[in-house]
Amino acid sequence: MLTLTTAGESHGPALVAILAGLPAGLVLDRGAIDADLRRRQQGYGRSPRQQLEQDEVEVLAGLRQGRTLGTPLALVVRNRDHKNWAWGMSPWPPAGAPEGKGTKPVTLPRPGHADLAGAQKFGLEDVRDALERASARQTAISVAAGAVAKALLAEIGVTVTGEARAEAGADETEVDEARAERDTLGGVVEVRAQGVPPGLGSYATKEERLDARLAAALMGIQAVKGVEIGEGFELAGLRGSEAHDEIVRDERGLHRTTNRAGGIEGGVSNGEEIVVRAAMKPLP
Repeated sequence: MLTLTTAGESHGPALVAILAGLPAGLVLDRGAIDADLRRRQQGYGRSPRQQLEQDEVEVLAGLRQGRTLGTPLALVVRNRDHKNWAWGMSPWPPAGAPEGKGTKPVTLPRPGHADLAGAQKFGLEDVRDALERASARQTAISVAAGAVAKALLAEIGVTVTGEARAEAGADETEVDEARAERDTLGGVVEVRAQGVPPGLGSYATKEERLDARLAAALMGIQAVKGVEIGEGFELAGLRGSEAHDEIVRDERGLHRTTNRAGGIEGGVSNGEEIVVRAAMKPLP
């Protein structure tokens, strides 16, 4: 089983990931990982910081000449803007006079962020001690680790794609209108996995349910406030005769004529395409 541990702050020196459980001999393509990092920074209406950070992956351990060693894989994504925060985000008490950014304590928490909740939880006087880790900047290293996981899935014929739904916040005209009014938009991201074999997950315990694990992974992304599998919330308004996917048998074997369940039933993949959506709130 793969396990992922990440560390790093938004304006610290770098973001770090340790990905354990990979087999030996998996071929990784640095260009493919960097392409996913670039894709993360794209999208109409993204913040100006996406032009500051030109993310590239570095590997410190677990890889030799493009092949995994079967040992923990250590990934790094540098924060290029850290040079402007070297004093304010120094890991050790900084020497010399304060300079650059982050030299003054943050005392005004923002709604919709972890600022106030984090300060209350840990009794912080400087909100920056909470907001730096809570920042969505940390998703960069998760994308790098996800690109490695996609390479592993490709070995068994599983492909994963994702896109922002144009009808739910990704329409360029709506983005321009909100920006002109000094406002923001949320949106819905849809992820699809094809080639997933039946039997992944379990109905035995809630911790092993595939849908529960996917929902937890998505809810762990900053600003995500809702997750649905398949038709999700829409199913709550249907009758039982309308909501389920009929099982048929033909030359393909057993399969479904529809996929309202999103490829998961009883916490277990059923061989159909996995379809998951995440709703992201607008930033304040």
